[in-house]
Amino acid sequence: MDFHFTADLPSGARLVAYPVRQGKLPDTIGRVSREGAAASRFDGAAGQVFAGFEEVEGEVRQIALAGLGAEGSEPEAVAAEKAGGALCARYLCSGQTELALDLRDSGLGAEEAAALLLGLRLRAWRLDTYRTRLKDEARPTLDHITVVGAPSGTEDAWTRAAAVAQGVEFARELVAEPANVIYPESFVERCRDRFEGTGVQLTVLDDEQMRMLGMGALLGVGQGSARASRLLAVRWDGGAADAAPTALVGKGVTFDTGGISIKPGAGMEDMKWDMGGAAAVVGAMLTLALRKARANVVGVVGLVENMPDGKAQRPGDVVTSMNGQTIEVINTDAEGRLVLADVMHWTQTEFKPARMVDFATLTGAMIIALGHEHGGLFSNDDTLAQQLLAAGSASGDKLWRFPLSPAYDKLIDSPIADIKNVGPRQAGSITAAQFLQRFVLNGTPWAHCDIAGMVWADKPGATYDKGATGYGVRLIDRFIADTGEG
Repeated sequence: MDFHFTADLPSGARLVAYPVRQGKLPDTIGRVSREGAAASRFDGAAGQVFAGFEEVEGEVRQIALAGLGAEGSEPEAVAAEKAGGALCARYLCSGQTELALDLRDSGLGAEEAAALLLGLRLRAWRLDTYRTRLKDEARPTLDHITVVGAPSGTEDAWTRAAAVAQGVEFARELVAEPANVIYPESFVERCRDRFEGTGVQLTVLDDEQMRMLGMGALLGVGQGSARASRLLAVRWDGGAADAAPTALVGKGVTFDTGGISIKPGAGMEDMKWDMGGAAAVVGAMLTLALRKARANVVGVVGLVENMPDGKAQRPGDVVTSMNGQTIEVINTDAEGRLVLADVMHWTQTEFKPARMVDFATLTGAMIIALGHEHGGLFSNDDTLAQQLLAAGSASGDKLWRFPLSPAYDKLIDSPIADIKNVGPRQAGSITAAQFLQRFVLNGTPWAHCDIAGMVWADKPGATYDKGATGYGVRLIDRFIADTGEG
């Protein structure tokens, strides 16, 4: 979708949209539109859209009103984003190719105007690569937005927001692609292509290199697959040369059958998105690189496929992690924590980060606890936890904090090894976090974000259609902007 800025409404514009406050219609629309809006019970509530027609200089023009809600009812940028998303949902497949967005009487500031454009662009994303028989009315047509009378500073704000959009779109792309297209090696190659020319440094470890490092936990998950496993590190150095980086770690199980502890067949096709944490990390790294973030950040993802062939690890096997801890594998479907254990240890020893945050679609228990409204947050550091909670609220990628304590930790003690990979049925998300905490070195400030309920949606949201949401990218970007940039 292309965005163009201009001071005046283009002559001959056939579709014109006006963002409007609740109860305040713009003076520029005519009586027919005003009465039509009233008859349709349009009052400018956030995300509400009215579509009408007017005759202008002898030609029929489509008019759209997009509600911004009442002032103060929610953050201005959130309301603007909803308005943009709603406009896109209404007109993306309408047959119209151009939309003039008139901001002259909207009352929006530059950041809010950019948020409206971001909502438009994010709601437009779709993966239609494999859809060869779409009907004309289901094909996207809207591809050009003329922004009229944007407030001063909007173009600069949009440049930054467009970098966020690219990161979110990349994460969605990786999550939405089928597992026969995105697997560990192809995930790496997709990243090589996307990061070319951005200034990031990529490091890739293959099976043999990880074996030499002693990554028995990660390699145990992938040993049942014909696909080789990979570890990918993406480093961006935009801060002070001597500043320790922030480390982002992502779970990248590109398909999860559950292994020998195989999942039920119904819904297993969804397990292509079990690499949503890795997608969030690399999507955020793309955003940070594109906007030249003034921070040192490294994103590290462990990429495996969990399959149940004759070489797969069995329930009851004991594996040795990179830091020397032995792990009794009680359930091969609790595989993400095994991957993260080795990736977290390697990240800490390799980069000596100032803080570390991991993102993982880790437990079904998190969906039971929070549904699809929040990701779960666990942390050993109250300051880091508060920073992430604030970034989540500001970005819309919301988090909710859960406890950690020795009482939960003892539930994963093993009778034959240092640790077992699952505890009892109760508090499953907490014991998974306790497992990860055992791989945090020297009191490093650390947080774990369990985003199992957030990376995929079964119904459309304000800025996404059904499917991949891109959750986590905006959270990370806001977190780095608030805390890591001087």
